[in-house]
Amino acid sequence: MERSHQSERPNLPGMLMKFEAEGPRGLYFEEFEVGTTLRTRGRTITEADLVQFAALTGDYNPMHTDAEYSRDSFMGQRVAHGMLTISYAVGQAYQLGILERTVLGFRGLEMKFSSPVYIGDTIHAELTVSETKAARRLGGGVVTLDIRILKQDGAVAQKGSLSLLMMSKP
Repeated sequence: MERSHQSERPNLPGMLMKFEAEGPRGLYFEEFEVGTTLRTRGRTITEADLVQFAALTGDYNPMHTDAEYSRDSFMGQRVAHGMLTISYAVGQAYQLGILERTVLGFRGLEMKFSSPVYIGDTIHAELTVSETKAARRLGGGVVTLDIRILKQDGAVAQKGSLSLLMMSKP
């Protein structure tokens, strides 16, 4: 697996994607190397994001949807849903191309919430391969990624780990 070095070149989505006759392909289990770090593109959180996520999930907590209520709360303004932030980070990771047609399943997620994400904040994710474990009977292996979701000022909004079942090379 090619390492991403932010100082040498930008980490563009699809950079690690392979192109085959059947179409684009992500990385197989065997192509992940412990210690490799990838960085996603940024995504600015909008008011529409909060409204749509509330409608999708039914989570209309006023800390997310009511500007007047939130102004007087301890956060001082509306805050993005924690699960919205995680969802965007997973989508940003998918856009890197490493999971295209090679991810077999989502095995686990453990996250800690450190700093609120507000409307107007721009987030990106940094993913570091921390462990690989073969799971031949499942057709591949489990790749554990340490994930940090960072805001535009470098503050860590969330951090944890994501485990994915990845396909083995045919």
